[in-house]
Amino acid sequence: MNKMALILVLLAGVNSCAGNLLLKASRKGLAVDATFIQKMLSPLFISGMFFYVVNVILFAKALETSDVSIAYPVLAASGFAFLTIAAYFLFNEPFTASKLAGLGLTTLGIFLLARGG
Repeated sequence: MNKMALILVLLAGVNSCAGNLLLKASRKGLAVDATFIQKMLSPLFISGMFFYVVNVILFAKALETSDVSIAYPVLAASGFAFLTIAAYFLFNEPFTASKLAGLGLTTLGIFLLARGG
């Protein structure tokens, strides 16, 4: 994977992470009896969807010069890594030894995949 494609995939991972964080935040502030439409029109939900759209655009651009069999695992793994760290700080989600080990292995996998599989 060339450097520009790697940058685009990692930026797509950041946008995926931001979208997931916003979706989580959108669920926390809802009334228990909120309707489906109210849930879908939440500003945080709509913002999360925007980041998903940006994610797809960046990933599509990266696929112009990369194999999907390399680019997608890098996208998924980087999104997982970013999300695990961000959720710890933003939502106080636990950061266990097994998550740390998983992040280490994920980082190693991203490095190996980005080098061409």
